[in-house]
Amino acid sequence: MLTLFLVGVIEMIIATAWTRLVSKAQVLASGAITIVNIFIWYYVLRVIIDDISNWQLIVTYAIGCAAGTVVGTYFFQWLEKQRRIRAKKAKMEEKKYDESIA
Repeated sequence: MLTLFLVGVIEMIIATAWTRLVSKAQVLASGAITIVNIFIWYYVLRVIIDDISNWQLIVTYAIGCAAGTVVGTYFFQWLEKQRRIRAKKAKMEEKKYDESIA
């Protein structure tokens, strides 16, 4: 069951990455992630269908998906914040350089 939890986490991190790539129109990368996601779905369906009466598998997977959504969203927000900080620093350095040559 731990494996199914971890697969849920990984799947939702991948889904978050896919959403970001699609929103930025990065077609090839989003297509590649879709292929990986299909293989994950195949694994999940096989595991659940093999033991269809075990509702605990579904709950475990759902909790993993929820955790993956939280982790993925937090991680990509953090990356965006870091990008903004770097851009702001670069702009400040450029301004400082412009002032030094003026």
